[in-house]
Amino acid sequence: MRRVVTHELPDGSIRQLYPFHISMEGLETAILCRDDVDYDAMVKILCIAARRKNVIVVIYAVVSNHSHVAILAASQQEAHDYGQELKRMYAMWFRRKYGESSVLRRTDIKAILLDSDWYVRNALAYIPRNALDNGCPINDYRWTGYRAMFRENTIPGPVRRVAGLTKRERESIMHTGDDLSGVSWLIDSKNELIPDSFCEHRYLEQAFEWDHAFFLKTLGGQNSAEMYNKLIDTPRQMQTDGEFFKRANETCQRWFKEDLSGISEERKTRLIPYLYRTCHTTIPQLSRAFGLSQSRVSHILGRKS
Repeated sequence: MRRVVTHELPDGSIRQLYPFHISMEGLETAILCRDDVDYDAMVKILCIAARRKNVIVVIYAVVSNHSHVAILAASQQEAHDYGQELKRMYAMWFRRKYGESSVLRRTDIKAILLDSDWYVRNALAYIPRNALDNGCPINDYRWTGYRAMFRENTIPGPVRRVAGLTKRERESIMHTGDDLSGVSWLIDSKNELIPDSFCEHRYLEQAFEWDHAFFLKTLGGQNSAEMYNKLIDTPRQMQTDGEFFKRANETCQRWFKEDLSGISEERKTRLIPYLYRTCHTTIPQLSRAFGLSQSRVSHILGRKS
């Protein structure tokens, strides 16, 4: 499969893009979507945030207390910025609707680079599987991009172009004052976004060799606990030096086909920022794991030592 692709971004530029998994999940139990209006708003916000932060949505799932999005982005920083914008925008929505300002304060954002074919395929299958968390069959769940994949379902009823909405309609239906005149997005008779109009379903389809059966086989054979651990849980937990070194070494093997102890400083410079963003680690721990001084690690991360 082509994990890294060259693609046009929302701003019209053509760049080399990488796949990331974005999760927004509370560190403490909190219901983020209390009714269908909240679910609808979350989907529209993740779409608008992608346009603002110049990334592309591949597939998504929104459930009551968390959301997942697979995106294509030009860098780790841009993927992280997208996740933060998603959180910021939904916090504003929640505060306006419920008058509660603290519910997302303990909500964590993780942007994980999907750095192997295995990671890409399993993350893309794992995301729609989250429908089961809301007790709904994957095929029937409304708040996911699954319906855009492999074009199984036709669009029911009449559709409208978001680009053609008036300012007042845009604010009431899309919950934004952004200029959306250039988008190709469509809404259905319920004013809900149609996933096929904004998800990059072709990226997912080529990841599974354009074979829906391959996708379903991956989804059906998946260990959801393992994927939760890899994509969401483990990156948040502070690990012992031994555990962290093992994780860093596994990542090094995937990236460079070498053990951590044998790679050049140039490769360490590429690996350190990724681990710093995706793991709950510290500069001293990175220093110990990579055999570099703390000042050198700080410099690589662009921080003052």
